[in-house]
Amino acid sequence: MIITFGREICCDLASAESREWLVTNGIGGYASGTIAGVLTRRYHGLLLAALNPPLGRTLLLAKLDETVSYDNRLFPIYTNRWADGKVDPEGFKHLERFYLDGTIPTWKYACADALLEKRVWMQQGENTTYVQYRLHRATQPMTLTLKALVNHRDYHHNTHANQWPIQVDTIEHGVCIKAFQLATPLYLLTDGAKVATSIATHPWYYGFDLSVERERGLDDSEDHLHGATFYTTLEAGQSITFVASTKPDPQLNGEIALESRRHYEQQLLQNSPVSEQTPQWIHQLVLAADQFIVDRPTADEPEGKTIMAGYPWFGDWGRDTMISLPGLTLYTGRLDVARSILRTFAQYVDQGMLPNRFPDRGDIPDYNAVDATLWYFEAIRTYVDASGDESLVQELFPILADIIDWYKRGTRYNIHLDREDGLIYAGEPGVQLTWMDAKVGDWVVTPRMGKPVEVNALWYHALQMMIRFAQQLGKPYDEYQQLAQQTAKGFARFWNEEAEYCYDVLDTPEGNDASLRPNQILAVSLPPFGEKNSYPCLLNAKRQRQVVEICAQELLTSYGLRSLAADDPQYQGRYTGDLVQRDGAYHQGTVWGWLIGPFVLAHLRVYKDSARARQFLEPLTDHLWAAGVGNMSEIFEGNAPMRPCGCPAQAWTVAEVLRAWFLSEPKV
Repeated sequence: MIITFGREICCDLASAESREWLVTNGIGGYASGTIAGVLTRRYHGLLLAALNPPLGRTLLLAKLDETVSYDNRLFPIYTNRWADGKVDPEGFKHLERFYLDGTIPTWKYACADALLEKRVWMQQGENTTYVQYRLHRATQPMTLTLKALVNHRDYHHNTHANQWPIQVDTIEHGVCIKAFQLATPLYLLTDGAKVATSIATHPWYYGFDLSVERERGLDDSEDHLHGATFYTTLEAGQSITFVASTKPDPQLNGEIALESRRHYEQQLLQNSPVSEQTPQWIHQLVLAADQFIVDRPTADEPEGKTIMAGYPWFGDWGRDTMISLPGLTLYTGRLDVARSILRTFAQYVDQGMLPNRFPDRGDIPDYNAVDATLWYFEAIRTYVDASGDESLVQELFPILADIIDWYKRGTRYNIHLDREDGLIYAGEPGVQLTWMDAKVGDWVVTPRMGKPVEVNALWYHALQMMIRFAQQLGKPYDEYQQLAQQTAKGFARFWNEEAEYCYDVLDTPEGNDASLRPNQILAVSLPPFGEKNSYPCLLNAKRQRQVVEICAQELLTSYGLRSLAADDPQYQGRYTGDLVQRDGAYHQGTVWGWLIGPFVLAHLRVYKDSARARQFLEPLTDHLWAAGVGNMSEIFEGNAPMRPCGCPAQAWTVAEVLRAWFLSEPKV
């Protein structure tokens, strides 16, 4: 499958700048931008290096401004928008074609009768970006000038120069740039023998306009340093590769580096369960899945792995990691990665809780999620079912038993088992503990304090897994069985007879919350498929069908489930504006892509029709050509046309689409 765009998209600025590309390096670093080449986010750049893998992400190389000199004419093939709104130059007008070669973004620029190709990729395991230019067609030599615009700042911030004295030194093959004395150096190098380099004499470019940041109510202007200029001349068939790296000695042979990247992606596909019969869009998602898997080395797990929740701004979150793990690893043939993630996160369990997130700065994780730890049980279950690796169960069982004990007796934020009904209560004023976690200042938008429906479905599932694991290891399981029975009995309280669907939260400070939300779908989708995993469902067959039907009628969209029914007074159908406006809508009607997975599997459980269930995934195939090209977005607006928003590349959206596809495969 080649995701490709011609001039009808490439030469329309609004269309080209709304589509973003992404390449990653497996340690948390990445490069990202728009098809048009114009910067629209603070997170765009050719090298956002993970200086403290997998975090510490720092913008080092913002962009290359390229100008072609051919047949006595100048062709700027770069595009900039400035703070006054002017677009100058309009290099996108020379863009004849853009496509993805695997995950490698590729541009073809037509300059008179010449055709220049550009590719961008990263070296796996290094903060190294390659930008290769190849002259495919020409009747005479072409001179290529590259102006390197650099920076050195946290990826969440903007730079306003104030004559910041960055040091630029000429070295063999290029330049070395240091932002300050103790800064990590940036090496800008080329693989060509006939490349001239000069250090800029008027270094700062002021007022790059960041239109998406303005839409998000954030600082929308930035300055970048013109660090150096590179000049080379190409004949038809020749290429030059520009290398940006934190290493002084990266691989400079562009052809070797490109072949290494292609081989890496070919191996991903070969090791996955996809075949020639598998739709090509699933092949593309297998490659996209790899972009979220990164290193998180620890003392006990030097080869430790984790999952980045989304690009360009999320780090690794415990909840997102455990929800994403099955789709990103098990359904891509990467059992070793799954095992490493599970063992890595085991080291961070504290007071029965998995970290909600790891901060970009500092080493102390945030423990403020009631469900992340419970998703851990499901991630372990899926791995063991796929691998047969019961040794991991034996290794982790004491940790799992301790988690159950903490939830029984109580842990942070009033998370505890209510002995009266066997349900988990969670919450205190001013905190947000479920996946619906938006908070602005002291305003918790969806507090859901009480007994959330999906948390208790997960709790019941975790107890069932403890029964199974204890039986496998020859350990006592009566206590878990009794707890599960009590939870199943207490869960009946969630059924709202009048509305004929589940309450979203029981025992809130205002009573039972009857808001129609998608969380109840997990009570239908969670019991795993297959005889060896079967256990009693929390809802009988009639109620399962009613839950699926109400979600289908009121919450289902082409890209996932709305987080709140459209007829609710709190419903927000648009996701735009400043932080308060956006977070106020985040879980109040916004569509979440990852929820299409639980819905498809719940639908399959109720109707037992694989072909029909899979039809719900089809609209997402078109989404691969929009927003994050070759990837899948975090959220969409609740109102048509359901514009993609949030992160253009989100781990659990990709993961749940992959998982739903493979689990809904018709049985022969």
